[in-house]
Amino acid sequence: MKTIKQTFLFLFLTIGFVACTDDESSTDNDPQDQTLDFRQELNVSYGTDSNQVFDIYLPSGRTSNTKVMILIHGGSWVSGDKTDMNPYKDISLQELPDVAIVNMNYRLADQDNLPLPMQTNDITSVINFLKANQNTYTISNDFGIIGVSAGGHLALLWSYSLDTDNDVKMVCSIVGPTNLADPEYTENPIYDPVFEIFGDDLTNEYLENSSPLYQVTASAPPTILFYGGQDPLVPSSQGNDMNAQLEILDIPHEFTFYENEGHGWVGLNLLDTWTKLKLFTETHLE
Repeated sequence: MKTIKQTFLFLFLTIGFVACTDDESSTDNDPQDQTLDFRQELNVSYGTDSNQVFDIYLPSGRTSNTKVMILIHGGSWVSGDKTDMNPYKDISLQELPDVAIVNMNYRLADQDNLPLPMQTNDITSVINFLKANQNTYTISNDFGIIGVSAGGHLALLWSYSLDTDNDVKMVCSIVGPTNLADPEYTENPIYDPVFEIFGDDLTNEYLENSSPLYQVTASAPPTILFYGGQDPLVPSSQGNDMNAQLEILDIPHEFTFYENEGHGWVGLNLLDTWTKLKLFTETHLE
């Protein structure tokens, strides 16, 4: 009971004070540095754009079998920052001490830069960078991905359609869109601003190709989903339909639907989310 209370307090405090988090960047980029103490590198560049950076946290005692968890923030594909995922980073460092954590930024969409394939390309670049630097970081090429909101959409889409080497061992979507072709989206004008960012040529084929629901196959990695029944941004059909498709394909998965929650939650349901996500990670990644 003490551990549960400590975890709940930790989550509450990190969410309440996320804006105050201010890590100092490490200047230790020596590829010959093979010390196995805890190590962090902040704002590591994986591309030429200022948003193409990530933070990496390497556990002490790591080996070439150390698994890697990638965190992907939300923001409707047009905003947000990796610091938004600091609560997940902080609790993961505390309770998944043998997993390396990578908290990534990606290029944000605007009227001149569509989110796809730009943002999934950035995930590819991060994973390729990590695999190319396995010996430097002393990590494996086994990855988990946790995404929130738009980050959840990107996490699922990449894992289902672009992970050609089957590097992803588990993926999590927290309130991430799964079906951009859903009539709940396309036939409801309140979502028009969301779709404007994807461009003018929104054919049904394009929407399906951009949707995890239509890209998932029987070879998809184990998947864990969390959705809210009162979400004003992501219709409840998004989580329910994805869960049904995973059932049909017999993919190991878990689905939690909080009937009275919106686009995110705190309190006991947040504790429930972390408890389930931690166990799922320990089962499929560690």
